[in-house]
Amino acid sequence: MGLGAPVMAEQQDTRIGDAEAGEEVYDLCVGCHEVGPDAGNGIGPHLNGIFGRRAGSVEGFRYSRGLSREGRLGMDWTLETLDAYLENPKALVSDTRMSFDGLEDKTDRDNVLAYLRQFSDSPQDIPESAPTGRAREVELSSETLAIAGDPEFGEYLSNECTTCHRIDGTYDGIPGIVGWPEEDFVIAMHAYKRKIRPHPVMQMMAGRLSDEEIAALAAYFGDLE
Repeated sequence: MGLGAPVMAEQQDTRIGDAEAGEEVYDLCVGCHEVGPDAGNGIGPHLNGIFGRRAGSVEGFRYSRGLSREGRLGMDWTLETLDAYLENPKALVSDTRMSFDGLEDKTDRDNVLAYLRQFSDSPQDIPESAPTGRAREVELSSETLAIAGDPEFGEYLSNECTTCHRIDGTYDGIPGIVGWPEEDFVIAMHAYKRKIRPHPVMQMMAGRLSDEEIAALAAYFGDLE
């Protein structure tokens, strides 16, 4: 069975939970994480092969200091560590950038982990199944995406952003925006600008910005750690 083939029911790890129900829970994750054969890094790292993977180890993704530290200390993503992280990310990794409060319900955690388990080929050789990478919220022209933002201009513009978002990237009820991939930042801001993302304050703020200003903010916050 090759990459991209669906996982048969008898191959699923039923000791965890209900993978079909977990796919619905995974809707909470798709804004930041992709999974499946076409998955790549976005706001968060891709989740292919998460079981058995060393924390903070996906090539090309810039992790928070906390997850990088835990990886250096030898933490692997096992069923137990993933369950603890999903329940309360900051209880397991105090300075993670993951802006998610956690899943209190144990059944939800079991189910979403059963779903993600289908995309790990280690340690039980379960092949990765059909792609579920997230679609872009808004399609932008190649010209808009190609705008090279000026980080110094972005720093000048950032004062209004940092009245709410923490410049150190930590989460205090408002999602962190430090270290985002520039394209993801640009797409998110244009989604607010077009009122696709439903947040009145962000819609107002994004509506004031030109394409060049959005690119500058993306460059500035993307360079921060």
